[in-house]
Amino acid sequence: MNTPLEPSPRWPHLSRTRAVMLGVAVLIVLLFAWRSHAASQKEAAAAHSKAPLAVRVDTAAAKRADVPIYLAGLGTVQAFYTVKITARVDGELQKVGFVEGQTLKKGALIAQIDPRPYQAALDQALAVQAKDSAQLRSAQQDLQRYMVLAPEDLTSKQTLDAQRALVAELQAQIKGDAAMIENARTQLAYTTITAPIEGRTGIRLVDPGNIVHASDTTGIVILTQVQPISFVFTLPEDQLPAVNRALAAGPVAVAALSRDEKSAFDHGTLALIDNQIDQATGTARLKATFPNADNQLWPGEFINARLLLETAHNALTIPSKAVQRGPNGVFTYVVKPDSTVEARSLEIGAESGALTLVAKGLNEGEVVVTSNQYRLQPGTPVRTAASAATPVPTVATDKMPQPLPGSAAQ
Repeated sequence: MNTPLEPSPRWPHLSRTRAVMLGVAVLIVLLFAWRSHAASQKEAAAAHSKAPLAVRVDTAAAKRADVPIYLAGLGTVQAFYTVKITARVDGELQKVGFVEGQTLKKGALIAQIDPRPYQAALDQALAVQAKDSAQLRSAQQDLQRYMVLAPEDLTSKQTLDAQRALVAELQAQIKGDAAMIENARTQLAYTTITAPIEGRTGIRLVDPGNIVHASDTTGIVILTQVQPISFVFTLPEDQLPAVNRALAAGPVAVAALSRDEKSAFDHGTLALIDNQIDQATGTARLKATFPNADNQLWPGEFINARLLLETAHNALTIPSKAVQRGPNGVFTYVVKPDSTVEARSLEIGAESGALTLVAKGLNEGEVVVTSNQYRLQPGTPVRTAASAATPVPTVATDKMPQPLPGSAAQ
């Protein structure tokens, strides 16, 4: 008799084994997935850490403007005229007709020397002339008598010739007397000393009561004309051709500036270029004239000068801070649309205050970097500290005073 088959006891065991193996496989897959995700996160972080950071910079746009071109020089203020007032005759200084520091008109009394000895000399010369004139009249009358008697042989020819010679001698003596009188009058006039120019007196060098001499070198006072006043400064010799061209075109404006160049003392015009160049320094001297109406300039003062050479019209300009110099020449960093920079070679012109003229290498509106250039290289990303649309500094905001109204350079 057949008995029913009993289920094999290994089947439950096989089911448990499969479940365990399936669980292990799932864990392995999860572990692999986790490790792959961690690796990708690490690579992304590393890549992010290697990416360059944007450099904070200031920028400005290249713009066109009318820019005055200046030349700068350092020099000394000089009086327009300087006169040392000295005595031309000997005598006692009786009177001083000025107050120290006073401005005198031309012809004003400066000093009075005792005139009495010179008045006496003039009177003596006049007396001698009167005596000689009387003798001449007497001799001329005798000559007339001899000339009447000569045709009748009532006087000798020798007597007539001698009388003629005496008349000529006395006439010459009269001319000598006139010269002596003129000299005496001149010496007398020298006792009154007047101002030869309009100017300002300095410190009195001789007091009244002292004896002055024509040979004295000290003088009585120094008289200087300070309105107008002159200013002599130097420029390098290679700038002279441009200055000569400016002079040929018309008056050249010059501004007298303070040491810090923040204020202008006065505005004037260039008078001349010296006729020779100093070979030791390679510079030439130039002379300008200023009205000095407010006495802001003083003889002997050292000041700065800026000469308006020309005005560049509609010139492309960038801030001078944007201009860099490298082994390959002049360049600037230009900000590209993707906020990275490129090094752009430039051809530049003159520099005027805070602006530099660009002849070639940039277009109007392109944005250049004006700070932190030492942290940049081509391709460096940047972020601007201020909008690139911020206006470029103009000449009107520069420290240079404006040209004189109506000057030819405007």
